[in-house]
Amino acid sequence: MSLRQVDERVRLVHITTVPESLLFLQGQADYLKARGFDVRVISSPGEALERFAAQEEVIAHEVTMPRRVTPVRDLLAVSQLRRCLRLFRPHIVHAHTPKGGLLGMIAAWLARVPVRVYHIHGLPLMTARGLKRVLLRQSEQTACRLAHQVLCVSQSVRQVAVDTALTPADKVKVLRRGSINGVDAAGAFNPHRFTLAARAEIRQRHGIPSGAVVAGFVGRLVHDKGLADLAAAWKLLRDEFPWLHLLFVGPFEQQDPLAPEVIQLLTDDPRIHLTGPVWDTPPLYAAMDLVVLPTYREGFPVVPLEAASMALPVLATSIPGCVDAVEAGVTGTLVPARSPAALAGALRAYLHDGELRRRHGLAGRDRVLRDYRPESVAEALCQEYFRLLHANGVAVLQHRCPVAV
Repeated sequence: MSLRQVDERVRLVHITTVPESLLFLQGQADYLKARGFDVRVISSPGEALERFAAQEEVIAHEVTMPRRVTPVRDLLAVSQLRRCLRLFRPHIVHAHTPKGGLLGMIAAWLARVPVRVYHIHGLPLMTARGLKRVLLRQSEQTACRLAHQVLCVSQSVRQVAVDTALTPADKVKVLRRGSINGVDAAGAFNPHRFTLAARAEIRQRHGIPSGAVVAGFVGRLVHDKGLADLAAAWKLLRDEFPWLHLLFVGPFEQQDPLAPEVIQLLTDDPRIHLTGPVWDTPPLYAAMDLVVLPTYREGFPVVPLEAASMALPVLATSIPGCVDAVEAGVTGTLVPARSPAALAGALRAYLHDGELRRRHGLAGRDRVLRDYRPESVAEALCQEYFRLLHANGVAVLQHRCPVAV
């Protein structure tokens, strides 16, 4: 294979459907720019895109990409993406999320980008039914087929992708121990930043008594997060534990909405506290005693790692993604999905045993510090980029990523 030599910086473009997904990449741009990359991002317009571009000091471009299947608008998005890529002439296009992966890989293929990477963060088809499942499956297969390399955020979701024939086993890999970006356990998500007085003040701000035990949920308030099961478990435990409070951090969404009766319970119960969307989550974790994630599908959820970083035990469902993020019996507890009784039972065990909460929380923090440092994830990605460049005939003069050991 003849190699095309690159004397300038390696041009990398990230593509994602919605700008909020870019939050998972915070900090990586600095690492890559220091190692010879020119990083740009393309996403649908929004405040999150502007904020990411300003914080990461990268160039951002707006291309509207609806999350739903909209053939005419999707064709327009592909055309606009192709035009952007022909103008930027990137060496690598790295696309994220199912829709961003599909449109991004098609546009990158049409623009003859030398290296095309599709990153599976999760598989919505796992909970879809009927025609929607068929369309999602075809979308994933197309994105994987057009990519030179498929990356996956967890081993368990990689196995689902292989078992369901979305992509051959030799084309999809997980870097290091998974996760899209790790967690800054030494900095932002460090419980030692928050004193007992700060914890009490945060609770007071949200109407939570200082002596309460707080079970927290962080994420989108939607059906697929299993919140109907958490509401049912709450009904089983509410009277038994009058000092238990729930703290929900995140927005209600119209796509995949909660049932009206669940919304009413969350908004009407005086011991359930809703913050709405919050970007600065570490102070809210500091107000919690444990974190609950009763979700139905995930890729590699970041919330269990953030909670573990804050020395909190995690109660999650034993589904792909969560089984990678939570080490059962060590950093938290895993229960079957769609089982309010099992969820209530595991919550009850934590409520009765403060020492168990403490032990699982400390073990979780040790695990994140050992296995999920952001710089370790960025280093693995950097090495993968250079490997793919060389494998696809693009010779880079200066290999600035540390050598894996």
